[in-house]
Amino acid sequence: MKRLAIYCGSATPSDPLYLDCAREVGRTLAERGIGIVYGGGRLGLMGAVADAAMAAGGEVIGVIPQALVDAEVAHRDLTELHVVPGMHERKKAFTDLADGFVTIPGGTGTMDELWEALSWAQLGYHADPVGLLNVAGYYDALIAFWEKMAATGFLRPQHRDLLIVADRLDLLLDRMAAHRPTQPIVRMSAADL
Repeated sequence: MKRLAIYCGSATPSDPLYLDCAREVGRTLAERGIGIVYGGGRLGLMGAVADAAMAAGGEVIGVIPQALVDAEVAHRDLTELHVVPGMHERKKAFTDLADGFVTIPGGTGTMDELWEALSWAQLGYHADPVGLLNVAGYYDALIAFWEKMAATGFLRPQHRDLLIVADRLDLLLDRMAAHRPTQPIVRMSAADL
């Protein structure tokens, strides 16, 4: 994995545990020589990931919609900043630029990105690993829901392992590195996006 897309919140929660997690992700990936592709923001966990990776000498590529640049939330001190027309182009750029996806705590935008990465893997748009860092049990309910989808038959057995989960970053990265693509529902190409 040369680059990972990092999905996380632009908010700053009151519990410093989440900012510490974001900084650890940025720093660790930079130390391992893994570049970061993320939403291009300077606020919250997004900014913490980027700042920590840049401070550790890492590559950080931001992809941000023009509307968020206009709202003055863009991070200007990155390796690269790609400004795109909207959110659809942003998410496609994540897939084009990254070799995998890591989700750390976040809100609705983070969930949108995670579910799309999983959906696109099911459909064969990409064969990259999709990781979920379950910091302090933040995603326990989501993991239980994923299991319920599988148990009720809404998630095919061959896709159950698409979501790679760990509560420690080193373990998550090891599991992602061992990822082997599963049989997609259909074979799509990037041109179909």
